[in-house]
Amino acid sequence: MSNTTTPQPETTQASPYGTLPPASTPASRKPLSLPRLADMHARGEKISMLTAYDATFAAMADAAGIDCLLVGDSLGMVCQGLNTTVGVSLDTMRYHTDSVSRGLRRVQGTAWLIADLPFGSYQESREQALRSATVLMQAGAHMVKLEGGGWTTETVRFLVERGIPVCAHLGLTPQTVRALGGYRVQGKGDAGALLKQQAHALQDAGATMLVLEMVPAALAAELTAELKHCATIGIGAGKGTAGQVLVLHDMLGINLGKMPKFVRNFMADAPGVLPALKAYVQAVKDGSFPDDQLHAW
Repeated sequence: MSNTTTPQPETTQASPYGTLPPASTPASRKPLSLPRLADMHARGEKISMLTAYDATFAAMADAAGIDCLLVGDSLGMVCQGLNTTVGVSLDTMRYHTDSVSRGLRRVQGTAWLIADLPFGSYQESREQALRSATVLMQAGAHMVKLEGGGWTTETVRFLVERGIPVCAHLGLTPQTVRALGGYRVQGKGDAGALLKQQAHALQDAGATMLVLEMVPAALAAELTAELKHCATIGIGAGKGTAGQVLVLHDMLGINLGKMPKFVRNFMADAPGVLPALKAYVQAVKDGSFPDDQLHAW
């Protein structure tokens, strides 16, 4: 008779820090992928996205049914106490992407994982962008996000041609907030035509998602209707986008500064974090959040 014993799975071992929440039910929640996201976009199902910076919140958000998790360079403000995202390094982004990815693996999570390319990690050249994207993809990201239009188009094309899914970002781009003159609505008036031109160019280059931050709701809705192969994800861009994203700490009402106009505190009416996350997903899916009268321009 053998004296060997079968090792127990990691998730069953006792931990002084508690147990991570279970993954979403496999029968009703298959892993998110580019084809599945494209299908949701084509069917008009709203895409829910939240930022995540650590393993436990990532696992909890996945259990709540979040479609996409964004390891945002917003961690510079909410985790590191910086004034802007400019000081966030690629190594810091790698660390947090790795942490979020491990959290999803611990619970057999199904969310699509996106990681921000931080300031200075892709501006120099397409080759630099590829090296930086490789770091984040090897840390567990399924897609990378970069900010800006115009010059970024060829960088997007370069990455996509090499098998790296890309999410673009137009409107208010926090990495260049100093050049924009502060946190202001972008794309008003004649500037809207340029933003639309850049959005179409990014789609043509292969971007399959596009974050629209603080742009007029009417402009965001027009772009959403026009971009057939690139799902728009709004943050302060009205309810007419293909999906919504918020910073986790903002929607839980625990940020360190002034609450932006486009944020709703989902903890205000929830008995705990998980119910608040579920309420956010439901509100995005049924279109009750955002309310253009309260959260948009």
